[in-house]
Amino acid sequence: MSYTAKIGPSILNSDMACLASECTRMLECGADYLHLDVMDGHFVPNITFGHPVVECLRKHLGLAPFFDMHMMVSRPEQWVKPMAAAGATQYTFHLEATSNAGALIKDIRESGMKVGLAIKPGTTVEVLAPWASQIDMALVMTVEPGFGGQKFMEDMMPKVSWLRTQFPSLDIEVDGGVGPDSIHKCAEAGANMIVSGSAIMSSDDPRSVINFLRNACMEAIQKRSLDR
Repeated sequence: MSYTAKIGPSILNSDMACLASECTRMLECGADYLHLDVMDGHFVPNITFGHPVVECLRKHLGLAPFFDMHMMVSRPEQWVKPMAAAGATQYTFHLEATSNAGALIKDIRESGMKVGLAIKPGTTVEVLAPWASQIDMALVMTVEPGFGGQKFMEDMMPKVSWLRTQFPSLDIEVDGGVGPDSIHKCAEAGANMIVSGSAIMSSDDPRSVINFLRNACMEAIQKRSLDR
């Protein structure tokens, strides 16, 4: 079992006027990576930020932090090279947004980034299967992409369980409404990369929330290992 628990605050929930210092604060509180939501106003209704902001963050934060780019965009092929040049670590695109996932995966790899593949709540998990051996991470959305503050969809957990059973070593990420109230369901289903927005960013003690989420995942991973 080659995966471990990783907690990634969603910086979209931070004070956007102080983005670099907010990212630094999250890393100092023990975040394993930073989850950066890119929205283009087409694939989802909202607009956030693009590669110039990512480039600025990389300059401020240095080479060490892992930037997981969640590309909620209608043409993910368009932004691979700009995001790679800006310093993105992982390029996570939506399967629903492309007609040629294989070529896009190849392009991301050749650009020096890791590959994440995401599905929306309405997409069946089985469509990820053909690509599982070619990606670094699968993202199961636990809310509809595009808006913060939505309620966690517990009925997405069978997707996570299916992925964990079929692909035991794959990094599996959940994103949307995840916090202390829902982490045990995510961890028990098999998720190991946890995106959490307001639960961490709005907390008076982000470090304790990050530790709580990580410990819940580690306990589930250890239990799964013992049960095998």
